[in-house]
Amino acid sequence: MASKLPPGAISFSSKLKSVAGQGPDGTLLELQDGRQLLSKVVLGCDGVNSPIARWMGFSEPRYVGHMAFRGLADYAGGQPFESKVNYIYGRGVRAGFVPVSPTKVYWFICFNSETPGRKTTDGAALKREALELVRGWPDDLVAVMRSTPDDAVVKTPLVDRWLWPGLAPPASRGGVVLVGDAWHPMTPNLGQGACCALEDAVVLARHLAPAVLAGDDVGEALRRYESERWGRVFPLTARAGLVGALVQWGNPVVCAARDGVVIPRLVRLGPFLEHTNFECGLLDPAAPSA
Repeated sequence: MASKLPPGAISFSSKLKSVAGQGPDGTLLELQDGRQLLSKVVLGCDGVNSPIARWMGFSEPRYVGHMAFRGLADYAGGQPFESKVNYIYGRGVRAGFVPVSPTKVYWFICFNSETPGRKTTDGAALKREALELVRGWPDDLVAVMRSTPDDAVVKTPLVDRWLWPGLAPPASRGGVVLVGDAWHPMTPNLGQGACCALEDAVVLARHLAPAVLAGDDVGEALRRYESERWGRVFPLTARAGLVGALVQWGNPVVCAARDGVVIPRLVRLGPFLEHTNFECGLLDPAAPSA
């Protein structure tokens, strides 16, 4: 993709500070290093803490009461696990791990916490804290965690933003539009956050490219993108939040019902995974340059 762009079109180390203004010539962006860029179209793909979303009037993502440890174990000689997701449920704590390559295994721990607490990037301390949470849990999980380099462990709060109709601001303003977590952050309980961002990109390209090539109003194209995507991302965000509340229960009686009835009889049924089936179609290939 980069090879199709003119030389110098990509600017690295260019973190956005703010949207400085918007006028008939485009949107003026101010970067952290003091530079300014005037853009005809701005795609806000800058994540859950998006300054573009803030400028457009969106609320800060809502902390849902759960924290997550995530790590990537390294098995230089080859990891020994089957290619499947392994889940372990506790009271207010759950964990899982899944191989992602012949030598890498991804793992996570979600746990209840009233507040996000103090932020730290000390990987060794985070790893010790995570291991303490699952003391006495299955050996395979603990072994995966112990095989993780300290610098491959992170701890983050889980957040979301429900795009209630009539309450949430529009996803676009003029030639500025939000994509992915910048627009619809969701908890990872359905595994659809990054997937939805990729879907956004395909749908947005399908609406935006013809408008740009024809010299038409991009604002209308961006509104069509929002209209098409809202019906998918809002229900998924809500569903992910509700599933997270279900699996993070701490009451022992409720947990027994969850583990003995809800998860075995409901969660593993095919219809529960229908949300993963989304047909993006194919983008038309770009016309060859003259």
